[in-house]
Amino acid sequence: MERKDELKALGRKTEYKDDYAPQVLEAFENRHPGNDYWVRFNCPEFTSLCPITGQPDFAEIRISYIPDRLMVESKSLKLYLFSFRNHGDFHEDCVNTIMKDLIKLMDPKYIEVTGYFTPRGGISIYPYCNYGRPGTKYEELAVWRLNNYDR
Repeated sequence: MERKDELKALGRKTEYKDDYAPQVLEAFENRHPGNDYWVRFNCPEFTSLCPITGQPDFAEIRISYIPDRLMVESKSLKLYLFSFRNHGDFHEDCVNTIMKDLIKLMDPKYIEVTGYFTPRGGISIYPYCNYGRPGTKYEELAVWRLNNYDR
């Protein structure tokens, strides 16, 4: 676990990676692990590349989670999300990869990631994925949220 004074991205010159870079993600200790509360991030300028055509895809990525012991540091999250700019992946893969990387980093109680991709060829794609810690009320929350998605 990293302390605030050991974070690598915060307060330093920004270095953007050329391709998908989960190693830039950093976490810090949650001061309120006994409380259930939402942390939400919105990245309205997400871009990735179509793995077939190489053309850019644009999206708004929304991340919501209920932290446990660790939380994601926001500048490292920004750098991580920007690392997709030259990465070729389908929309559904992007949101699932983001969620899985954040689970690996933080082990949150609950997390969900939605991608609101702009239309290409006259169609928009809005992939959604979520996770609740198995065997807990958060697993039940994940099932409920998935079953009631976009209602």
